[in-house]
Amino acid sequence: MTVAGRVAGKKAFISGAAQGLGAAMARKLASEGAKVSLADLNHAGAQAVAAEIDAAFGAGTAFAFPLDVTKEDQWIFALEEADAAMGGVSVLIHNAGISIPGSIEEMPFEDWKRVMEVNVDSVFLGTKHALKYMRQNQPGSIVNISSIAGLIAAHNMPPYNASKAAVWMLSKGIALHCARQGLDIRSNSIHPTFIDTPILDKYREQFGDEGAKAKLGRQVPLGHIGEPDDVANAALYLASDESKFVTGAELKVDGGISAM
Repeated sequence: MTVAGRVAGKKAFISGAAQGLGAAMARKLASEGAKVSLADLNHAGAQAVAAEIDAAFGAGTAFAFPLDVTKEDQWIFALEEADAAMGGVSVLIHNAGISIPGSIEEMPFEDWKRVMEVNVDSVFLGTKHALKYMRQNQPGSIVNISSIAGLIAAHNMPPYNASKAAVWMLSKGIALHCARQGLDIRSNSIHPTFIDTPILDKYREQFGDEGAKAKLGRQVPLGHIGEPDDVANAALYLASDESKFVTGAELKVDGGISAM
C-alpha cells in the first residue's frame, strides 16, 4: 500500500525509536508516506513499533535495527542495512538521548562522559556515516533532537545542558558543511520542553501522573506539557520538502518557555 503524503518517497532513519519521541516520529512519517527504519538499543521494542507501523500502512513500510549510538561500528552496520532495506536514506533523525542530573561538584566524571557520548558523539557518528547514503538520495534532511535545555541552563544538569547545546551548534555546522559541498541536504535542530514521554517517569514516581504533568505544566507559559505529536509534527515539517529553504535553524517546541 502506497500512502501519498507530505513525505511520500522519503526514507527515514530514526535513532532511539523504540518508544517516546522516536516512535511517535516514525509513526508520523510513515502516516505521511515515508519508509522508516527504527534503530534502538532496545531492538525488540523497535521491532514491535515497526510491526505496528507495517500493520497500519502495509508491509515493507518499517524496519528495525539494533543500535548502540555510541558505537561507530554499529552505526556503519545499521545504516548499511537500512539503506538496503529502504532503497536509500534521505532523512536522518537523531533522537536517542539520556539525562543524568546532579551537581557539577558531586557528579562523577563517568556520568558526564556518558551523557556527552550518547547525546553528542551519536550525532557526529550518525551524520558522518549517513551522508554517503544521503548524497545518493537528495533532497535530504537531518533533524537533530536537541532540547530547550540546550538554550536555557539549569543548576543541576550540567552534562545535559552542555550536550544539548552542542547538538544545537553541531546542527548548524553540518548545515554549512552540506551547503559548502553543494548538497541539497539540510540540517536543523528541534528544541522541546517537557513532553509526555517515558523521560518524565522519574517525576511520575514522585508526584503521580497527573501531579507530575501539573507541576511541570506550571513552568510552561501555555500552561501544560507537550505531547509526542507536537515534536513529531515539527520533525515532519523539517523532513518534508516544505522546509526546503530551512537549514541551520532551531525550531523551539517549548510552549513559550524560551520567550520568558
